[in-house]
Amino acid sequence: MQDSGAPLPKIVLEDDSVGKTSDDSILIPKMGVPVDDPPAKVPTLKEVTQKDLPNKRGRSGMILLGVLGLVVLFLVYNLIAGLFVYQKSLKLVSDVRTLYTDANSQDLGKIKTGIDNTKNSLSGVATVYKLIGWEKFLPFAGGYISDAGHAIKAGQAGLNAGETVLTTIQPYSDLLGFKDSSSNVLAAKTGAQTTQDRITFVVSTIPSLLPKIDEISTEVKTVQDEVSQINPDRYPENFKGKPVRSEIQSGQDLVSEVATFIVNGKPFIQSAPYLLGMDAPRTYFVLFQNDKELRPTGGFMTAYAIMKVDKAKFTPVLSGDIYSLDAVYKPSIPAPAPIVTYIKGPYVLSPNWRLRDMNWSPDFATSMQTLIPAAQQAGIGKIDGVIAVDTQLLVNLLNVTGPIGVPGFGNFSTAINSQCNCADVIYQLESFADIEGAVIWSPTTGKIISAPPNYNNRKAIIGPLMNSIMANALGLPKNKLSGLVQAVFTSLIQKHVLFYMLDQNTETAVSDFGVGGRINQDFQGDYLAVNDANLGGRKSNLYAYEQVEQDINVAGDGSVTKTVTITYQNPQSQDGWLNSVLPNWVRVYVPSGSQLISSSGLEAKQDPYTDLGKTVFAGFFQLRPQGVSKVTFEYKLPFKVSKEYDLLMQKQPGTDGFLYTVNVGKNSQEFYLKTDKELKIAI
Repeated sequence: MQDSGAPLPKIVLEDDSVGKTSDDSILIPKMGVPVDDPPAKVPTLKEVTQKDLPNKRGRSGMILLGVLGLVVLFLVYNLIAGLFVYQKSLKLVSDVRTLYTDANSQDLGKIKTGIDNTKNSLSGVATVYKLIGWEKFLPFAGGYISDAGHAIKAGQAGLNAGETVLTTIQPYSDLLGFKDSSSNVLAAKTGAQTTQDRITFVVSTIPSLLPKIDEISTEVKTVQDEVSQINPDRYPENFKGKPVRSEIQSGQDLVSEVATFIVNGKPFIQSAPYLLGMDAPRTYFVLFQNDKELRPTGGFMTAYAIMKVDKAKFTPVLSGDIYSLDAVYKPSIPAPAPIVTYIKGPYVLSPNWRLRDMNWSPDFATSMQTLIPAAQQAGIGKIDGVIAVDTQLLVNLLNVTGPIGVPGFGNFSTAINSQCNCADVIYQLESFADIEGAVIWSPTTGKIISAPPNYNNRKAIIGPLMNSIMANALGLPKNKLSGLVQAVFTSLIQKHVLFYMLDQNTETAVSDFGVGGRINQDFQGDYLAVNDANLGGRKSNLYAYEQVEQDINVAGDGSVTKTVTITYQNPQSQDGWLNSVLPNWVRVYVPSGSQLISSSGLEAKQDPYTDLGKTVFAGFFQLRPQGVSKVTFEYKLPFKVSKEYDLLMQKQPGTDGFLYTVNVGKNSQEFYLKTDKELKIAI
């Protein structure tokens, strides 16, 4: 091989051995990095991080800008959507105000137009609400958005119910005080029709009403379901000096009451033909209860009448003093201890129950089940039911009819009489019936041997007065019919008229409607019924009134301790006639199993006991003229509560509606209890 004289290239081989190469090999050429070059530098972690940092900062900035962009886009979207909702809401508010004005005009045509316009406006709000409705799951704002959705659905169902109501009442518009000359059946007839003609017409058309009531009930139930899902605690108590939270709560309570009223009203309406004797004549034992001498079912049973009803036509048969029945009744049932102890009189001679005191149970049906057999023993024949009325019904009716004359007794009105600072009809009733004077009983025979004038027939005025009022009411002119309907309706729902029917189906219907004077034994939440009985014979309840305050403490474990304070007041001075010392037996009905912790303000106490499915706290005290008495019961409920506090309060028949206050934590509500009332309070 010829040598060219040029040097051969170095070839480098990698070796597994550390620090060694194949420099000594003459067979394998060395290639790559010359052995005398420095080794490559490996970058550190800090150097790599610093090198990539500008890229990461760039990506983070892009993400931040993207998020900010989405937020801005979201805000702009909601601003635009909010403007749409606001514009549609302004139109809705305007139409609602117009509808309110139209409703006050009582013109069915205007009301129908107002409902149509309001429905269209609400539909517009519902459409634009969809732009934000999907945001109801967002924190904070989502709750308000959800509430708005429930309010919209409730409004739509309520307007649908209103349309059905208008269609339903059109044939009876003049009876209810509405204007509708174009389509009203009755208005097309002459104005000479009597109230009796109209009653007959209404009863004959009841079958056609029932399907409409079902439609209304369905829509109102939807309103109730939607409104109940609105959380009042989400809203401030006041805004710009106006209450907010309490108004929402009041609206929810009102919707609940209306829904219950409509649902329970259907069976009552169905029973109307039976009550009015459309299929066969009915006979009623009518009791007049004097609420100025308050007793458990509404007042002392001072007089009675027998009334026949045939095809909605009322015919009085006879009337008399309750004492005339007692004169022929032979007492055989032991009377309750408070009656014997505090009424005395005939009970000194015999502790057996007198017929006139048998409305002792606060449950009207229970009292009548005791009274009816006794009345039949005293000569009252076969009856289909009992109707009890008090003086407030007379006042309500006279407010509509105006002053009336009663042959042999004079004129009666509701003008205030300065002698008693009460309605003149009340003054005259009491003047005739309660001429001052001692009643002397024979200790051997139990008969009265001396009494003041009119004692034997002191309630003779009741029958003629009721007959005159009824005759005037049934002959009222057309322009007063709506006032008459309102007076009767108010008297019914405020328990100034009570029914007890011997037919079980009809009794269930009147009881569910709230005109049976029943104690609710099925309610599962908290319950309160304050029941007073005047055991002195005077008429001090004409002036006495009371306030009931409930302080409810819910512990962390849900247990409930409750204090009920009843403050009785009589601002008038003693006159020795109507107003004197009021001997009062009070009973407080609470949930069964409640444990009494303490009580105060009673002169005599009865141990807690069970009655009508409730636990009862009871006792005796006296309220003096120009005096104040305070009775307090503190007790523990037999159950625990969690998210919602449910309370039912039942009003005593014959009372005018006392002031009630309910305090649960920071929640406080104040109202006059004119009807039974249920409260649902979020804990």
